[in-house]
Amino acid sequence: MSKEAKSRIKINKLLEEADWRFFDDEKGTANIVLENNVKLTKTELDEFGEDFEKTSNGYIDYLLLDNKGFPFIVLEAKKEEINPLAAKEQARTYAQSQNCRFIILSNGNLHYFWDLQRGNPNIISKFPRPEMVIGYTDFKPNSETLINEIVNDDYVVRTQKHDYENDPRYNYEGQRDAFIEEHKLRFLRKYQVRAVERIQEEVKNGKDRFLFEMATGTGKTLTAAAVIKLFLRTGNARRVLFLVDRLELEDQADKAFKQYLKTDYKCSIYKENRDDWRQAEIVVSTVQSFLFKNKYKRIFQPTDFDLVISDEAHRSIGGNSRAVFEYFIGYKLGLTATPKDYLKKFDKDALNDKDPRELERRMLLDTYITFGCEDGKPTYQYSLLDGVRDEYLVNPCVVDARTEITAELLNDEGYTVLITDEDGEETSTTFSQRDYEKKLFSENTNQIFCKTFIDNAFVDPISGEIGKTIVFCVSQNHAAKITQILNEFADQKFPGKYQSDFAMQVTSWIPDAQQLTINFTNNRLGGKGNFFDLYQTSKTRVCVTVGMMTTGYDCPDLLNVCLMRPIYSPTDFIQIKGRGTRKCNFANKEILKDKTLIEGIQPEKLKKSKFKLFDFFANCEFFEEKFNYDEVIKLPPKGSSINFKRGGEYVTSGDYDSILSDPLKSMTVNEIGLEGMKIDRMYFDKFEDKVKEDNNIQEMVLQKDFEAIEQYIYDNIFEKPEEYYNISKLRNAVKIDRRLQLREIIEKIFGFIPYFKSKDELLEDEFEKFDSRYLPTDEYFSFAKDYFKSYITDTEFRDIIENKKYALLNTNPNGDVFRKLTPELRTAIPEYIKDNVSLNKFIA
Repeated sequence: MSKEAKSRIKINKLLEEADWRFFDDEKGTANIVLENNVKLTKTELDEFGEDFEKTSNGYIDYLLLDNKGFPFIVLEAKKEEINPLAAKEQARTYAQSQNCRFIILSNGNLHYFWDLQRGNPNIISKFPRPEMVIGYTDFKPNSETLINEIVNDDYVVRTQKHDYENDPRYNYEGQRDAFIEEHKLRFLRKYQVRAVERIQEEVKNGKDRFLFEMATGTGKTLTAAAVIKLFLRTGNARRVLFLVDRLELEDQADKAFKQYLKTDYKCSIYKENRDDWRQAEIVVSTVQSFLFKNKYKRIFQPTDFDLVISDEAHRSIGGNSRAVFEYFIGYKLGLTATPKDYLKKFDKDALNDKDPRELERRMLLDTYITFGCEDGKPTYQYSLLDGVRDEYLVNPCVVDARTEITAELLNDEGYTVLITDEDGEETSTTFSQRDYEKKLFSENTNQIFCKTFIDNAFVDPISGEIGKTIVFCVSQNHAAKITQILNEFADQKFPGKYQSDFAMQVTSWIPDAQQLTINFTNNRLGGKGNFFDLYQTSKTRVCVTVGMMTTGYDCPDLLNVCLMRPIYSPTDFIQIKGRGTRKCNFANKEILKDKTLIEGIQPEKLKKSKFKLFDFFANCEFFEEKFNYDEVIKLPPKGSSINFKRGGEYVTSGDYDSILSDPLKSMTVNEIGLEGMKIDRMYFDKFEDKVKEDNNIQEMVLQKDFEAIEQYIYDNIFEKPEEYYNISKLRNAVKIDRRLQLREIIEKIFGFIPYFKSKDELLEDEFEKFDSRYLPTDEYFSFAKDYFKSYITDTEFRDIIENKKYALLNTNPNGDVFRKLTPELRTAIPEYIKDNVSLNKFIA
C-alpha cells in the first residue's frame, strides 16, 4: 500500500470518528465531498505563485460542508512522511476560493486546525466535530481592536474602580497613597505596560504565541491580568484559561484575578466549579487537574478557550502537560522567571545528557520554540538586573560556606570513608553531594550550617533579632533536624525569648502547612511582636522547608535565604533565589505601630537593599560558574568545637553517620564533575559534528527529507574507516532505556526534537493519541492505559492476546487488566497498535 493511501485511510477513519459523513445515513445527509474540482481565478493563481499546479483547476482533497450544505472546511491531505504544513498556502488558496474560514491540514498522524481569521494553524489531536466548528463560527475576533487598544498605567485600575479619578481623596495628594492602599489599586509599571504593548505589536505581525520572561517579584500575574483584560475587552477572547503547575499557585492566581478584574469579569477555579465553569470568563486550573485521566478531552472542546496562559511555562507545558496546552485552539502566552541564558557562562557542548542543567536547557529551548520564539528571544524580557536597576528589586549578597565534609562531597572524587564490619574487614565507601542526608549523615555538619547562619545572618533593622529567613533542606527528616538545631542555638543566643518557636518546620508533613506560609508572610507565625509589642513582625523567624515556598511565595521582609541542600534544577535555583528579591520598608505602618521605635535609625537603614543567600553546597558556582561572592565569612580554626554535640556513629545498609568534627573551610573553587563516561559522550558529539558538516545532508534537512538522510548516512558515513560509526554504537553512547531509531538521532542533531524521550515518555505519547481517538470512560481509563503499554512492551502478553491463548492470562501479571476491560477495548487496542505504533523503538 502506498504511503499516500495509508494516510487517506487514517484520515477517513478520523473523519468518521468525528461524525463527518461520506454517505447519507440515519444521522443526516453526507457532508464530505472528495476531490472537489475547483476552478481558480487568475488572481488566485497569481497570488499563490509559480509553485502552483500548471492548470487553472485545482482539487480539494476533502471539502467538508456545513448543515446547510455550503462549503465549510477545506481538508488538505499529505503523505505520512510530509509535514502537513507544506500544504498550508495551497489550502489557503482553495479555502478562499470556496469562501471557507477553516482549514484542516493532515498527514494521517499529525494534524493542524487553521482559522483564517485568527492567524496560525494549531496542532490538534483529533478532528473537530461539525457542531463544534459551527458553534465557533459565531465568534468573530477582530485583531485591529486589540492592536489599537490604548493601554496606560491605570488599565487594570479602571476595572478595579472605574471612577477612581473622581474621588476627592485620590485628587488630594496628602490622601492619595492611603486611598490607593485602601482600595488595593494596582497601577501598571512602565515595563508591565511595555509587555502588553509587545503583544499588540506581535499580533499586528500575525503572531499568536508569546513568551514573557520576567524575574520573580516583577508582577507577572498583574501583567497577565492586563493581557487578559486586553483580549476580553476587545472581543478577541470569550474565555481565558490560566494554567499553573502547583496547587498553591492556583488559589493565589484566582485571588489575584478577582482582586484585579472582578468588577468586569468573573474568575473561577475549575475544580471548585466543575458544573458551571462556563459562567466565568477566566478559568484557573492546575495542569494536573486537566491531565488526570485526560479529562480535558472529555470535558472541554478545543474551542472553549481563546487565550491560554501558562504560568512557569516550561514546567506547565513539559512532558505530558503539553498535550493539555496544545489541545486548545487560540492565542498562547507563556510566563517564566527562568531566563534562557542562565547557562551563558557554560559551554553547552561540555554538558552531557545526564547533567540537569543540560536537560533543563533543552526544555527551555523547546519552550521558546513552542511560544513562537525560535530565535531564542522572548516576546518581552525584564530581568532581575533590570528590576534592581529600576529600584523595584534587590540583589542577593551571596555567602559561600563549605565545611570539610561538604567540600569533599563537591569534588570529583567525592567523600570517602572507611567502614569496619563485624569481622574487622575494612571497606571504603564514597559519597557525593547527592548522598547528603540520604546515605551520608553528619550532625556536626548540620550544626555548623546552623551556627554559621545564626552568627552571620542579616538582622531585623528595628528589633535586632535574626531577620526573617527561609531554609531549604534535603528532605523532611533533614528539615526536622535543622529545625531542632536552630531552636537550640536560638535559645543560647536569645535566652527565654522563643520557647522552641524560633524556627518552624513547614513541609507537607505538617498540618495546615500552607496556612503557616501565609501566617509567616503576614507576620503572625508563632505569634508576633516578640521583642516589641508594637512592632508587628513574626515571632517565628525561620521557616524550614524542602520544596514548599519555592514558587509564587511573596514575603517582602525576608532578609535571609539558606541553601542547606544541593540544587540541580536551574528553575528551582532561580525561584529560590527570587524569594528574597522583593523590596520592603520596615517603617511601613502595617508593621510598625510605634514610630518611637525607629528614632535615631537612618531612614535608609529601614529599607531593604539586599538579602543574604547562604550557599553551603556551591549552588551558585554550579549554576553561575566563577560567581563573584559578596562575602566570605570568618571561619573558626580547624579542630575548634561548637557548644554541643549529640548522636553517634552507626552504619546500616550502606548509610554512614559521621561524628567527625566538621569545621568550616576556606572557600575553594571546585569544578563540578560530570556524570557518566566522557568517552561515550564524545563519540556521539563527533558523529553529530560530522553529520552537521556534510553539505549534502544540510540540503536534505532543508527539504525535511528524513528518509533520504537516513539512506545517505548508511551509504556514506556508517562503517567507514577511522570511526566506524554505526547505529549500535550510537545507541550505546546515548544510554537510553529503549532502542533509538536513526530518524530520532537525526531529528535530535538538527533540533527537531529537544531530547531523546524515555520508553515511558514515548508510551505516554502513543497512548495520548489512542485516547484522543477512543476516549475510554473514567472507569476504564487506567486499565486501558496499562493494557496499551503492556501490549507494546510485554512480548509474552502480546503473544497471548494475538494467539488468543487466554488461559495463560492466569499466570501473566497483566491478565487482570485484560479481564477488567470491555470487549470493545480489548479488540480496539491491539488493532490500533498494529496500524499506528512501531514496536521496534520500544525494545531495549
